[in-house]
Amino acid sequence: MTVLTTRIPERSLLLHRPVLRAAFAVILFAALIVAPSFLPAYFVEIGFKLLLYIVLAEAWNLLAGYGGLVSLGSSSFFGLGAYVTVGLLNHTDSGIALALAASALVAMALALVMSRGLFRLRGLYFTVGTLALAEALRLLVVNVPWFGGATGLFVNVDLPDTTGLFRDATLLLVLASLVMTLATGSRFSVLLRAVRDDEDAASQVGVRAFRVKLAAFMVASALIAIAGGLQAIKLGAIEPYGSFGLQWSVDPLAIVIIGGLGTRLGAIVGAIFFVTIGELLADYPELHVAITGVILIVLIRFAPRGLCGLLEAALRRAGLTKVASS
Repeated sequence: MTVLTTRIPERSLLLHRPVLRAAFAVILFAALIVAPSFLPAYFVEIGFKLLLYIVLAEAWNLLAGYGGLVSLGSSSFFGLGAYVTVGLLNHTDSGIALALAASALVAMALALVMSRGLFRLRGLYFTVGTLALAEALRLLVVNVPWFGGATGLFVNVDLPDTTGLFRDATLLLVLASLVMTLATGSRFSVLLRAVRDDEDAASQVGVRAFRVKLAAFMVASALIAIAGGLQAIKLGAIEPYGSFGLQWSVDPLAIVIIGGLGTRLGAIVGAIFFVTIGELLADYPELHVAITGVILIVLIRFAPRGLCGLLEAALRRAGLTKVASS
């Protein structure tokens, strides 16, 4: 008896075929667009939250998972996006789409201005620097009456209902997914990983590390700002302690670690898990925090690539090696 072991090519898997992936994405997008018409209001609310978290996690994964820029400053751009959006809606006739686009541009401008100082920092110092930026912006908003001070601002225009916001969040997710697909499937991904693995060595072989990091930083900041603007529209009001809250920096980090740092589906898998756990334990906030913390510790220790890494390993054990006997 002869045992033949053949390795199934990775391209034979459905998810590795570009055409099938594109078709699946189109079907999923169409399903998300029509879903609010058939779902109860509660699930539409949860769906909006899930979509927003996926976008935030995608942006953070681009920075940290692919670029090695571990940031705790997501809340700075989230809050900035919220305030720019509300300010434009209240004082101009720009409309929601233009207000969100403007918030993205302002966030990119801030990222550009701050990059020169932040990128001089490495590792933990960069992380602390981004956290300081978020706190500085919050203090600025609190102490400037024009921004509403500690009480914040209300939106003074008619706003779309949750169904409309769900569809807007779906469009934002499509934008984030396209950005991530372009970023991770092009030469830029190679450059970003090179800077992440060894910035000095990458610079010595001709990689312009500053420009690569700046591009990732600006793109991620724009996506986070739009998400902040959508959240402000949903609430109909903003205030500094909520808009610049640390949760908007910590939650994307937790989601990506749970789903899989540096993996393409990590943000989606992690967000689904994170939001589901949060809803199941909504009446027990302390228990929710404790369980999430334990999950993070266990995954960091035993599964650094998160749930996607565990799934990938299981698929490899189960399907990539086919044994036939004759």
